[in-house]
Amino acid sequence: METKLRIAVQSKGRLYEETMELLSEAGVKMTSVKRTLLVPSRNFPVELLFLRDDDIPESVAMGTADIGIVGLNEVLEKDKAVEVIKDLGFSKCRLSLAIPKRIEYNGVEWFNNRKIATSYPVILKKFLNDNNINADIHVITGSVEIAPGIGLADGIFDIVSSGSTLVSNNLVEVEKVLESQAVLIGSSKNALSSEKQAILDELLFRFDAVKAADGKKYILMNVPREKLDEVLAVLPGIKSPTVLPLANADWCSVHTVLEEKRFWEIIGKLRAVGAEGILALDIEKMVL
Repeated sequence: METKLRIAVQSKGRLYEETMELLSEAGVKMTSVKRTLLVPSRNFPVELLFLRDDDIPESVAMGTADIGIVGLNEVLEKDKAVEVIKDLGFSKCRLSLAIPKRIEYNGVEWFNNRKIATSYPVILKKFLNDNNINADIHVITGSVEIAPGIGLADGIFDIVSSGSTLVSNNLVEVEKVLESQAVLIGSSKNALSSEKQAILDELLFRFDAVKAADGKKYILMNVPREKLDEVLAVLPGIKSPTVLPLANADWCSVHTVLEEKRFWEIIGKLRAVGAEGILALDIEKMVL
């Protein structure tokens, strides 16, 4: 029987969608089976166990799943025997304290003797203890942001992404407590077999190749040889750019990789020093 690495993943939501996108970009193709708890890959020795996000840390700690992909906020809140293997860099958000915007805020001491509604009491309690704040934590699930408006709490502690939910409920973010993102977790007690560890190592290698290509462009350009040194001085590529001869001996072709966020800045400088015929290509994977 083929050894498979079992990965617990969220069954729906933004983190689910971005997890499936990462696996697809890493070349892991899943069988198309809807409403199935356990789904095997068609071409890679893994299977996905679909769970609620707050059940993933426990499933990994107990060995029901070998590894899991879940938000760091859930890992810290559930406080199970798991460890973060890798930050995945997507589904970024933060856990923050927020209060009605009409209220004047004078620092974290404002929360002394106040009632705070949250779905993350463990993380909140640690923050309050660290800051010597005595507050009443009111645990609720779902629609935390409405609690101040209906008189259930003075403030809230909840996930913030864009902040639009706070605005629509007349709340303002006053304390950022935790920056969160999707992470890959494993058990801190149960070691993987050598076969499963080898599968995980290959998966991590593929994830790194996908991440390395994220936000980068492959650039090709024609450069007069007399301007080559000036062009090379402009380029911030990951390593020495590739320089190739052209049919016209007075010209050469230069290839490199640029960060997309700096693309227009660098392209402008390249044009100014004589580069022509600049071509930018998307990069799917990059093995460093």
